[in-house]
Amino acid sequence: MATITQQNQKWLLKKFHTLCTRLNLDADMKLALLSGYGVESSKDLTNAELTELCDHLNDILNPEDAKRDKMRKRVIAAIGGWLRLIGKGDEGVDYIKSVACRAAKTENFNQISYDRLTTLYNMFLKRQRDAKAVNEVAGQIAYEARFGKDDNLLN
Repeated sequence: MATITQQNQKWLLKKFHTLCTRLNLDADMKLALLSGYGVESSKDLTNAELTELCDHLNDILNPEDAKRDKMRKRVIAAIGGWLRLIGKGDEGVDYIKSVACRAAKTENFNQISYDRLTTLYNMFLKRQRDAKAVNEVAGQIAYEARFGKDDNLLN
């Protein structure tokens, strides 16, 4: 019976060869790819290397997927930054994705369109900038109320 690692490697090898076929890579091109990892056979790659190679080939085959995945990560970072600003920074990625889904009015984070992801990203960044500006002004006003206005200290 094969271990989970061996089963995963078998699946990754199949994926690698399927991607190579879909990209019309001949044997020489495959060998050139593999030589970058210092091997002559795909079976000699580790699972991590196979995953990296498959991800790279998939990005070539489906550039829109790579673009959307990058925007998903940006949205997660923007929402996470906003949550930290409002004092909810200890929430996990699942909570952040649920915020994005609520904002996009959808059930599944991965089904949010690229355009909608871009809008969410920009809106949460704007929220961060606005919150920082408001916090700065509020801090200055609180300082002035407590210690009096001294133009030399504020500038």
